[in-house]
Amino acid sequence: MPQSNSNNLVVPQARAALQQMKMEAAQELGIQIPQDGYYGNMTSRETGSLGGYMTKRLVQMAEQSLQGRQ
Repeated sequence: MPQSNSNNLVVPQARAALQQMKMEAAQELGIQIPQDGYYGNMTSRETGSLGGYMTKRLVQMAEQSLQGRQ
């Protein structure tokens, strides 16, 4: 049975913006993003910090968006 990829974007057009956010977050955290795209040599702490930081920023953006609707 084929395994589904849970990393599919709901809005594929957001890929470039998310990549840019990842680069900015890595720079702020002092994490070097591998140029070849292979994350296997990164520590779990580094990848977890990067993902957590991006999630935090996305939640902040959503909260600001929702606040603007009120």
